[in-house]
Amino acid sequence: MTITRRNNPSRSPAVMVAHGPALFDSGDAARLMGLFAPSRVIVAGVMARTAAEESGLPVEFDGRPPSRVIMDTEGPVFLANRGKTPHSGRVFGEIVASRLGSGGLVHIECSDGRVYCWNGGDRLLAADCAARAGYTVTEAWTTDFPPGRTRKIRGCIPGEPVYVNGIVIGHATAETVELQSDDGVIGLVSGLVPKPHGLEKLGRAGTIEIGTAWCKSGQIRSAAARAGRRAARHGRIVVIDHCGHSLYPRLSGDCCGVVAVGDDTTAVCGHICLHRGIPVLGITDNDADTILPSAFAPGSVILDTRPERDDDIGAEIAASVPHTAVFWDNFIREVISRLSGRAAVVLDLREALP
Repeated sequence: MTITRRNNPSRSPAVMVAHGPALFDSGDAARLMGLFAPSRVIVAGVMARTAAEESGLPVEFDGRPPSRVIMDTEGPVFLANRGKTPHSGRVFGEIVASRLGSGGLVHIECSDGRVYCWNGGDRLLAADCAARAGYTVTEAWTTDFPPGRTRKIRGCIPGEPVYVNGIVIGHATAETVELQSDDGVIGLVSGLVPKPHGLEKLGRAGTIEIGTAWCKSGQIRSAAARAGRRAARHGRIVVIDHCGHSLYPRLSGDCCGVVAVGDDTTAVCGHICLHRGIPVLGITDNDADTILPSAFAPGSVILDTRPERDDDIGAEIAASVPHTAVFWDNFIREVISRLSGRAAVVLDLREALP
C-alpha cells in the first residue's frame, strides 16, 4: 500500500501508537499515516498485531499496554484508536491517560472523528492532528482510577463476552462490569453473568493484579483473518493453554504448529496463525463464546473432547508434545490414534503429503 507523505513544518514528526485491529481493518491506520507521516508507528497490545501484519504497513510491534509504550517513547506522541462505539473509545482513552500521570495524552478517536486532549496534554499537537484529519478537538480530564481491590470495565454492551487476561469470564448485563480481587482471586461484584469455567481457568493462572490486568469486552476482532503461506511441516510445537493472547512471543521461525487448549483459545490461535500459515490442533469441549471469526490454516485439526473436559485432555496432550523438532502431520496422526473413542474430529484440514 502506498503511503502519502506530508511535511509538518511546525514540529518534528510525532510517534503514532496504534491500538486495536479495527484501526487497521477500517483503513484508519493507513489514512492517518498518510496524513501525519509519523516518525514511527508502534502497534501496542496484542490483538491488533494480526490486522497490522495483514495490512502490510511499515509498523513496529510492542506487546505491552499502550500506556507503557507511550511512557517509554521520546518526543511528541499520540494514541490512535477506533473503539467499537464512540463511548467505549473515549473510555479507553481515559484509562490510558489515567495511567500516564501528569504528562497528558493526545488521543485520536476514529469512531467519531474526535481528538481528545487529555489532562492538559500537547494542545499544539492535538490541534495539528485535528486540522489534518478534519476532526474536532475535545479537552478532557480523567477520573481517578486508584489501584485497589476493585476494577470497573466500562463501555460494555449487554450480552457480549468479558475478558480478563484473554480468558472469557462471563457476559455483560450492563454498560459497566465491576470486579473485585481477594488475595489475587478475581470475583464478580455486578454487571456480569459469570462463566464459572472461565473464572476457574483464570484462578488457575495464578495471582492477578486487578488494577493492571488486561480487561476488555466484545469481540476481539470482527474481520476475518487472511490466509498466508503454509508454514514448514517440521519444527517445534507450541502449547497454549487457555491464554491465547500469550501466543505471539512464542511464534519463532521454527514453529510448525500450535496445540490450543480451550474453545476460545483455539479460535484466537487459529486466527493469529492463519496469516502465518501455521496449523493448529484445537482441544475443545463446545463452550466457545464467538469472540472472533473462526479460521484455520491448512493442516489444522479440531477435536471435540466431550463428555471429557478440554482441560483434562489438553493437559494429557500437552505432556506428550516433544521438546525437539517433529513432523506436524506425524504428531497429529499419533494424537488422533491415542484419543480414538475419546475425542471426535470436528474439523480436519490436513492436506495430502507431497
